[in-house]
Amino acid sequence: MRVALVHDWLTGMRGGERCLKFFLKVYPEADIYTLVHVAGSTDRLIDRRVCGTSALNKLPGIGRYYRLFLPLYPSAISTFDFSDYDLVISLSHAAAKNIHVPESVPHLCYCFTPMRYIWDQANSYFGALTLPLWPVIKGLRNWDKRGAEGVTRFAAISKLVKARIRKFYGRRAEIIYPPVDTSWISPAHSEKGEAYLYAGALVPYKRPDLVVEVFNDLKKELWIAGSGPMEKKLRRMAGPNIKFLGRVSDIRLAEIYAACRALIFPGKEDFGMIPVECMAAGRAVIGLFSGGLRETVDGVRYWDSSDIAKEAASGVFFRKSREQAKELKNAIGFFENNQELFSPEVCIRQAKKFSPERFLVEWGKFVEHSVGIGSGSDIRQAGNA
Repeated sequence: MRVALVHDWLTGMRGGERCLKFFLKVYPEADIYTLVHVAGSTDRLIDRRVCGTSALNKLPGIGRYYRLFLPLYPSAISTFDFSDYDLVISLSHAAAKNIHVPESVPHLCYCFTPMRYIWDQANSYFGALTLPLWPVIKGLRNWDKRGAEGVTRFAAISKLVKARIRKFYGRRAEIIYPPVDTSWISPAHSEKGEAYLYAGALVPYKRPDLVVEVFNDLKKELWIAGSGPMEKKLRRMAGPNIKFLGRVSDIRLAEIYAACRALIFPGKEDFGMIPVECMAAGRAVIGLFSGGLRETVDGVRYWDSSDIAKEAASGVFFRKSREQAKELKNAIGFFENNQELFSPEVCIRQAKKFSPERFLVEWGKFVEHSVGIGSGSDIRQAGNA
């Protein structure tokens, strides 16, 4: 069976690219198609299987400025030919699912999220430009919805993404949590770690500024692992108790997970692999009670008396509020006063729920059911039933 994998762009090794790498273990002979490919930015296994890129890939500096070419995505993604394939799988958070696939070929979409830039987070990305850009955004929404109609069946990475697919595309989706490989992570050897940890990109929606603000006040030791456009601002904000580790290797990150006291995760994510990885090291997560974290972390809502009665948990939640700093401080205080609840064994057990082995079983059933229904047209109808 000839399989094609379609990914939005390959410009760095993030959560979506980790998923793509795992799909190559499932389909080792699959061909990869993508809008933009920066060789060496992801993984050699991925680089070897890329066989098609869009015309955008020829533009100077595209690997850095690809987001600026959003209006050109519709024409760029439509140029690939999939007539020689038996199965097409798009891994999409932007344009990948909007490919043109022959009616006779099943097209399964593993959806990380509908495109944030043009749907529920347009204001966050474009700010004051949202209004003048509205005709473009509206046109892209129409294109995106039409593209979703061409997908045979959707699989969503979380309940949150499933709801978005239903809201924006009017399509049903099956939830299949991503495969989180934690084989490279060793459990913590001590009950209490050395410092709190923020890990991930330093971008506004992940709220690293909130973490720095809180730890400046608490004077507790904080490690920040990651890089991004907010780094200079955060370094200027940070007190001497906050240490910036930069972008680190997986080997170093595993060591940091095991040595930390707990992960601070204040952003709203569609799923979030980092919390699962940290739990695999036996460390708890202190995070926002929102998004995918509600599905991955068995957490205590410190403000809820019924939750406080829990005998064990893998994290503490805090509420979204106008006083976010106060909320996060309360959650940290609860964690420190009840550390017996958050044993390494409980955290590790929670992380195992998102294992690659579990993903293989669920994805296998999804594909078997989808491809076994009949022609591509028939399967699309089943995906809408």
